[in-house]
Amino acid sequence: MTSMDKVAYIRKYFDRMTASDIDGIINLFEVDAYVLSPFLGKMSAESFFRKLGNASSASKLTVFDVLLGEHGDSGAEHFEYDWTLASGERIVFQSVDYFKFSKNMKFSSMSIFYDTHPLREDVGDKYDNA
Repeated sequence: MTSMDKVAYIRKYFDRMTASDIDGIINLFEVDAYVLSPFLGKMSAESFFRKLGNASSASKLTVFDVLLGEHGDSGAEHFEYDWTLASGERIVFQSVDYFKFSKNMKFSSMSIFYDTHPLREDVGDKYDNA
């Protein structure tokens, strides 16, 4: 897989996220792949995306940049996530998803990075009394 193929594969993930194509997203990952999420911790990719699908009514992702790792086995994408929850509540934030590619050139893992401060304002500061 060339560098351009990897960029296209990462962008395919974001296209499927915007289309709410949960099965299509899961198919981009190895069966034993996992996701590291700031709120949900480490989960199998399938469990994570099923949970995300159930919690969502719409998603719009605006990609700012796709970066590839220097060893050819990773990539990241900086984007804005305009997320409408199943409840109708809308949350907009910027994030970076970091992907590791397997030898089969599917995703073997994804780590999610974003500033949780704006979200903490909505759900409360769990460290306030620490």
